[in-house]
Amino acid sequence: MAMSYRFSLGGQSHHFPDLKTLMAKASPMRSGDYLAAIGAANATERVAAQCCLAELPLKTFVNELIIPYEQDEVSRLIIDSHDPVAFASISQLTVGDFRNWLLLDSTDSATLAAVAPGITPEMAAAVSKIMRNQDLIVAAAKCKVTSAFRSTIGLPGHLSGRLQPNHPTDDLRGIAASMLDGLLYGCGDAVIGVNPVSDSLPRLKALYHMLDEVISHYQIPTQSCVLTHVTNQIELMNQGAPVDLVFQSIAGTQAANSSFGIDLKLLAEAQEAALALKRGTVGENVMYFETGQGSALSANAHHGVDQQTCEARAYAVARRFKPLLVNTVVGFIGPEYLYDGKQILRAGLEDHFCGKLLGLPMGCDVCYTNHAEADQDDMDNLMILLANAGLTFLMGVPGGDDVMLSYQSTSFHDILMLRQLLSLKPAPEFALWLEKMQISDHQGRPQSLDSNHSLVRELPKLLNVS
Repeated sequence: MAMSYRFSLGGQSHHFPDLKTLMAKASPMRSGDYLAAIGAANATERVAAQCCLAELPLKTFVNELIIPYEQDEVSRLIIDSHDPVAFASISQLTVGDFRNWLLLDSTDSATLAAVAPGITPEMAAAVSKIMRNQDLIVAAAKCKVTSAFRSTIGLPGHLSGRLQPNHPTDDLRGIAASMLDGLLYGCGDAVIGVNPVSDSLPRLKALYHMLDEVISHYQIPTQSCVLTHVTNQIELMNQGAPVDLVFQSIAGTQAANSSFGIDLKLLAEAQEAALALKRGTVGENVMYFETGQGSALSANAHHGVDQQTCEARAYAVARRFKPLLVNTVVGFIGPEYLYDGKQILRAGLEDHFCGKLLGLPMGCDVCYTNHAEADQDDMDNLMILLANAGLTFLMGVPGGDDVMLSYQSTSFHDILMLRQLLSLKPAPEFALWLEKMQISDHQGRPQSLDSNHSLVRELPKLLNVS
């Protein structure tokens, strides 16, 4: 039976009929929650909800589900996978106590890793709602999460990059040019991942073979991915395609995942198929997930739950499959969900914090659509904040402008700048390859290159393009 909640503020009593209402009213302002008609009526109600939430015991989120257990397989996953032993050390805390505990100097990386299996997504979402931006940065920076396939991702002092060589017609020459550009900037250690235009299986198979040929020929310690639907990837693995990582967009409710054409059983089938290929060299994390606030609402599958809590629940799905990479595509859906640069920045910090707290290798596509009230200065601010918060990887798109998906993101130059500014390194295996290829020196500094460099000279010939 759902409980109701009350809190008095300034002589006025505020009533919240259930937990999901309390969570929604406590959320920092964002346009998606108002589109769903669940946001706080005003700042006073938001503060009252945050104060009420701060006094709530963490145990509440195990005993009262915001989406009923019997109605939603994500809710069942959250409860069935909850580790009471890991939870024991924080089980007596309120949400406010939890925030204070996260910020203690004595709460270190090892402690956070030990309690992660006992933290539910709703606990992470709740505490994030009462944290300032600096709190989200400080706490996330203490969460150390590593994963591995052919490169080791997430080590302290490292920042990886996804090389995203998209092309509006899947033209191999355009993809090759973007790959060359990214590699020469030291990008691609997280994954070389193409968003294809076509869902034609022969065309997708050709993309897989092209990426595999480049990686194999140059012995690049990285992994490839073609971001098509998971059912296509399963079929292509059955046909013998060289699939490294399995990609899928995921969400925080069963209904939203159904709108993507997936469920937990299908993801498990894909993971099993990829593991059977045994293509990794330093690890077996074969899954790559992308998420984003607003996806459940856009599918009318949010059950009246605020978009940030729905997003955190998506991380329970990701955690189940031990991914190499999880990427919150923070500003991609549009201003209907995150209106401006301020809302995008806050959402990016929340997503990164919640994912890392739950034990995930979190990256971020720091991005915006052209009809949002945001610009590249907003993206600069967010990527610098996230890099200081221990971001696992960032997107590398030529010029920061994706000509296929038609949105603005971050560039190869941005990743290089962050590494130089904050003394961060690529994945160790990839750093050694960059030095071997004379793209950077032993201290990670980029080197001057000319047209005689083997990548510049050989890559077009390898792909039979000019």
